[in-house]
Amino acid sequence: MTSSSGIRIVAAFEAAKGCLVLLAGFGLLALVHHDAQAMAEQLVRRFHLNPASHYPRIFIDAAGAVTDSRLWLLASTALGYAAARITEAYGLWRERRWAEWFAVATGAIYLPIEVYELFHRVTWAKVSLLVVNVAIVAYMSYALWQTRQRDKKGLAR
Repeated sequence: MTSSSGIRIVAAFEAAKGCLVLLAGFGLLALVHHDAQAMAEQLVRRFHLNPASHYPRIFIDAAGAVTDSRLWLLASTALGYAAARITEAYGLWRERRWAEWFAVATGAIYLPIEVYELFHRVTWAKVSLLVVNVAIVAYMSYALWQTRQRDKKGLAR
């Protein structure tokens, strides 16, 4: 796989993450001016879960604490995150060096948190997330190193 096609795969992955978070943000906005707790209770019933058991109860209680201002805040945060991911994806697709640096930096920020979470409790999802993130950071670091080597050779001529 060439460096360019690998970077495009990372760009597509980042764009997909951005679009997914953007959709989640719009989903949050759909809850504004609605009774989120009633919707959560209906969802728990629809999936035939026991509303008195631990996780469904946490979900219902959290939905009961939701206010319109919190929904707007969460949706705004989702928009900002999605904008960053989509901007990064655009820059990677167009082979911009700033986007490679941005990908390394934003991917590396999550690594200590992901390792900490693994010490707390190991799950396949956490391990998979860490492996994918390490792979992206390593690959983007390698791409930056390749670009630097090409630039050095170009200047030496």
